[in-house]
This record gives sequence, structure tokens and C-alpha cells, in this order.
Amino acid sequence: MTEATALAAEPAPRAAARHAAHGTHEVFNQPTPYGGYNLLARDHALREGLAREGAAWAAPRLDAFAKDLSDPEAIRHGYMANRYVPELHTHDNYGHRINEVQLHHSWHELMRLARRHEVHSLPWRNPQAGSHVARAASSMLMAQVESGSLCPLHMTYAGVPVLRNNPALSAQWEPLLTSTSYDPRYRPSSEKTAALIGMAMTEKQGGSDLRANTTVARPTQEAGVYELTGHKWFFSAPMVDCFLTVAQIEGSPGQISCFLVPFWLPDGTRNRFSIMRLKDKLGNRSNPSSEIEYNGTLAWRVGDEGKGIRTIIEMVSLTRLGCASISAGIMRQTLFRALHHTQQRSAFGAKLVDKPLMSNVLADLALESEAATALLMRLAGSIDRAATDDNEARFSRVVTAIAKYWLAKRASANAFEALECHGGFGYIEDSMMPRFYREAPVQSVWEGSGNVICLDVLRAVDRDPDALLPVLQEIELARGMDAHLDRTTAWLRTAIGRRDQMEGIARRLVEKTALALQASLLLRFSPSYVSQAFCASRLGGDWGLAFGTLGTEVEFRKVIERSWGERG
Repeated sequence: MTEATALAAEPAPRAAARHAAHGTHEVFNQPTPYGGYNLLARDHALREGLAREGAAWAAPRLDAFAKDLSDPEAIRHGYMANRYVPELHTHDNYGHRINEVQLHHSWHELMRLARRHEVHSLPWRNPQAGSHVARAASSMLMAQVESGSLCPLHMTYAGVPVLRNNPALSAQWEPLLTSTSYDPRYRPSSEKTAALIGMAMTEKQGGSDLRANTTVARPTQEAGVYELTGHKWFFSAPMVDCFLTVAQIEGSPGQISCFLVPFWLPDGTRNRFSIMRLKDKLGNRSNPSSEIEYNGTLAWRVGDEGKGIRTIIEMVSLTRLGCASISAGIMRQTLFRALHHTQQRSAFGAKLVDKPLMSNVLADLALESEAATALLMRLAGSIDRAATDDNEARFSRVVTAIAKYWLAKRASANAFEALECHGGFGYIEDSMMPRFYREAPVQSVWEGSGNVICLDVLRAVDRDPDALLPVLQEIELARGMDAHLDRTTAWLRTAIGRRDQMEGIARRLVEKTALALQASLLLRFSPSYVSQAFCASRLGGDWGLAFGTLGTEVEFRKVIERSWGERG
């Protein structure tokens, strides 16, 4: 990459400063600007996971996507989309409510790039073995440049199978939702070439408890069409063309049904609802989230009356997969940026990466990232196979929740530690590290916070006492390969048998299950210097409470070289 293209990746003030005259000192011992890396070519764990889970065929198309993402212009768009946040325009000049959200040019460019590479639609446009694996990999790659834009892309991906519960709606919307073009203009769906779908589920008084929703759906004279009255506390993302929501049918309290709400009605007029405000969020600032009120809003029922939660659950499951893929992407990118920095920055007489204590930290982060990638790929593979394999369907049902919970928790810790590897530079917005750090917690909160996710795992066990059996079987494929894993597996079997005590230890159960599953995958498919270090630190008790506390027997250099892309 030339210096000119490298500078294009930087925010303008920093790029200009590189050429400023310094009459007082010379600028040296600074890393080159980040950029120009093919994120797939350098990620051994991701490429191996693609091949292992049946998506080797997708490697060329994902390589093309990775090359596009490595363009300094794409990195700049990620920066700009978060610097210039969305604006809500509730009314036009004449007092008409328009409910329009204005987004920066860079947001639209990112959406065009992602849709061209089918991040939102690959399994529906190309339904072959490994298509969900390939799409999860594309999401992980995209998250390393900008993850706010993945929210509507994930909801569009997850909304397609839900709409298939209503064939008429599916025939109308699916061609627009799966199109590889991007049409950001606000206009009737009959005039559009592409569309996005959103989700508005939670309410002020209920949060994740959807059965506490009070929005009412009143039947109209047209079969399957209702008028909604009520509110939604979180609507992501309000610049989409239609969205899924839930409400109780009038006269049937507690019977929640699922509905599709279009922004534009068939007669070309705007639907009746109000976007009240955009949320001022900790992170995920490029992506607007909003509060809305329904007042005679027209909605089309999707699925059977009173079965709304069951109808929407498939969308929730696929968007949780999206949370896991973003978390894995954040872990990978923050690690990679830390490696980029520490290999060029010197302190106390040597490169940072060569300092034993920094090597310990970087190797520890690398173990976590590789384990996250392995778990994500295995989960996506089970979703691919679920339609024809009951065991894989049961596996994906519970591991989706487990992976979402654990990877989201670890992404925040990883991002923080990787930020610290940069010293003060990492605390500055131009480094991009603060954005990744703020972005990580979103994946824990969206689609169910930690306790909700753990309780979902317990509910799965209550409905099916053998729900975790496929997971245990997968873990035990590595039986005898590591004593730490064997002891953890025995603990899991005992804990699962004590159902009367499970809620109090639900987080511990889910955490240990995630770790054991990651350990099993690494033992079977990763180099021994990775798997043994992971098992000893995560399962063996030979690990402190912070990153960088691995035992001295760990081969730090080999682990780091593999993460940097130099060692297979």
C-alpha cells in the first residue's frame, strides 16, 4: 500500500499532521497507518473453519469481500458513519409527519458494499451446504470495519424465513429484501428495487418479557390486516422499509401475535405511526435505534394468531447468530490492531511485541479470538445442517444462546485489553479502538441480555431434558485429549442433573459449556500450542483474572505468529 492510499484511510486531521513541519522535534517510533490487510487471508482460524464446516466453495467470494474491506476508503467510511450520526426528521416544512432518518453518505456506501456481497441474503439467494457458514464469516469480516450497519443487514437476513409464514407477504417482499442492490430512498415499495427489514418488539414496561406487551391489534374488515395502538421502546432500525412487531389481538390479552408493518401502504400513502426520538447510545452510533408510537397503524399478520413469539423466535435465533459473529469480529480486529501496533512500536530497548509480558497479553488475546472463531463456525455449520439433521437442529437451538452469551461477554474484555496494548494512542478516537470498545457491549444487550440468555438455555432444558445432550456429545469427541476438559465435562454432566439448582448457577453452567465446547474444537482442529494453552488457562485454573496471565510454558511467539497470519 502506498503512503498516499494509507493516508486516505486516516481521519483528515491526523493525515495532515503527518506532513506538518515540526520545528521542535522529529516524529519517529510511530506505527505506520493501519490498513491494506486482507482480513481473510491473514486469518488462519477463519479459513480453516470455512473449510471444516462445508463452505470452502465460498472462499473466493469472501476473499473478494475482504479485499474490498481492506480498501482505505472502506475504513474511512466506517469512521465517518460513526462520526456523523443519524438525524431524525419528524416533519416536513409544511407540518406533515414524515418519520425520516437522515444518514451520512458513508453509511449508504457501507450498505451498498455489504449488499453487493450478500451479507444480508446469501443463504436465501444461494441455499447450498455451507451458506450460513459463509454468511456468518462475511458478517465477521464486516464487523472488523463497521458493525453498526450490520444491524439492519442481520434483521433482513433473519426476517426472510419469518415472512415465509405468510406466502403473500413473502412473495411481495422477499425479492426486495434479498436483492443485491441498495435503494435508500423513502418511497413506496412498489417503486423500490431493494428493501431492508427491521424489528420493534420490546416495550417500556416489559423489556425482554414480550408477554408483558400491551400494544393492541384490532382486526379490520380486510382479512389478516389489523390496526395497532400502543408503543415500542426499541425499534431498530427506523430507516428500513418494513418491520416486524408483536401485539395482542383485541379481546385476547396475553395472546401475542406477530405482524409486518410497512412504512408505505399499498395505496402509496405513509403508514400511521410516529418515530418519537432516536436513542443516544453508548456505542453503535452509526445505526439509529428509536422509540415509536402506534395510533391506528396498519399491520399484516404473520403466522397464526396468538403464536407471535413462536413465529418470531426464528428471527431472534438468527439475529443472535449475528451478535455472535460481530463479537468474534470485534475480538479478531482489536487483536489484529494490537499486533499491528506492537510490532512497530519500541519501548525500553525492544519492540513491544518482543517484551515477554506484552507477548503474554497478545498470545492470551489470540487464544480467545481463535476459540471464538471456532465456536462461531461450528454454530453456523449446525444451522446449515439443522433442516435435515435433528441432532444438529437441537445443537443449534441451544448453542446459539450459549455462543451469543459468551462471545459477547468476551468481546468487551478483549477490546479493552487490546486498547490498552496501544497505550494512550488507543484511548484516542482516531485509533478506532474506542469505537470497537463501545461497540462490544451492544452484542450483550441486544436480543436478550446475559440473564435472559441463560434462562433461555434453562427453558430449553425444561422443554427437552436432553437439550444439552448434542452439545455434550460434541464436547466428548475430544475425550481423553486433555485432562482439564475431561474434568469440566464431568462437572457439566453433574450440574445438568441438578435441575432444581440450575437457575442459581445458570451463568456458570453456560460459561463452562461454552469453554468446554471451544476447548473440544481447538483440541481437534487447532495446533497443539493453541489448544493446550487454552485448556490449561481456561479450564485448568492456571490463569489469572486478567489477560496476560498465561503460564510460561505457553509458546507465545507461535500463537502470535499464527494470529498475525505468518504461521498456519
